[in-house]
Amino acid sequence: MLSARQRWLCRRGMRELDLLIGRYLAQSYAAAPPAEQRAFQRLLELQDDELWHYLGGGPLPEEAELAVLIRKLQNLPSSPA
Repeated sequence: MLSARQRWLCRRGMRELDLLIGRYLAQSYAAAPPAEQRAFQRLLELQDDELWHYLGGGPLPEEAELAVLIRKLQNLPSSPA
């Protein structure tokens, strides 16, 4: 479960990031394994420009769990199936 601080961190300075993060929260976070939830919480600590760089197709981070999560966010359908 996300803390109030983590929920606040989900609100980003870019609409595109808000949409991607919100989509993940709505579709995947609750059912994600604990390791993926921890990776998501680390992802929230990134600066907007760094996060957008990764999600926009730039080189992925070296940390494997973050890289897998970023790929998952990139491939989420725009609406639940």
